[in-house]
Amino acid sequence: MTVLAVLIPVALFMGLCGLGAFFWAMKRGQFEDLDGAANRILLDDEDDR
Repeated sequence: MTVLAVLIPVALFMGLCGLGAFFWAMKRGQFEDLDGAANRILLDDEDDR
């Protein structure tokens, strides 16, 4: 029973850290252009050679 008293707060803290990281990434604009990377791989860049 004492193990649960330790594991439950640790799990809640880790969940809050993950949620905070998600909202931080949303605020920084990490999820703005989801299709951009998928489309860039299809383009031929002949200037790179």
